[in-house]
Amino acid sequence: MRVRDWQDILEDVVESDSDPDQWRAVGGDRRSGIGEDLYLAHPSSGVYQLKTYAKNPYEVQGVGAQVARRIDDEIEPLFPEAGSGLFGVQQPIEDEDEAERKARHLETVLETHAEAPTTPEALFEDVMDTLDSPAYGPMEFDTYDRPDPMTDLTDTFEEAEQLLDAELEDLIDENVTRGFH
Repeated sequence: MRVRDWQDILEDVVESDSDPDQWRAVGGDRRSGIGEDLYLAHPSSGVYQLKTYAKNPYEVQGVGAQVARRIDDEIEPLFPEAGSGLFGVQQPIEDEDEAERKARHLETVLETHAEAPTTPEALFEDVMDTLDSPAYGPMEFDTYDRPDPMTDLTDTFEEAEQLLDAELEDLIDENVTRGFH
């Protein structure tokens, strides 16, 4: 297992050739210390674990690693199915012409959904498809605590958990020069 910057892990997700709508995620507060934990999973890409913290309101730092090359029968039930919250990974649009084309297409999608019966999930999926999102799907996330499946994931990947926690603590220690007491 190789520990890397959390954005490098997201780059792996973005660059994977996996079906974008097959991703699932679980996230919440870290078990100890400041920051958040996030697990991203895909049947053909495996499981990634990220640990992040907000250095300030404009900058997030963190570490991550691929903790499993595939989702086995023990891990699969720990990730949410459809009907949960949703997440999407986006890449910035670099070309002005491409941005205008996607904006027009997105406008058409939104108008279509506004005029016809739809579901939140169908709208989300159409928006993600329109924006060529490389990864999206159901997510269970708790902004104040840890969802129950995170405890099982943390226990399953205990060695990775300890290593990533130590790496994140080192990152926090080298970047935080003062605090409040």
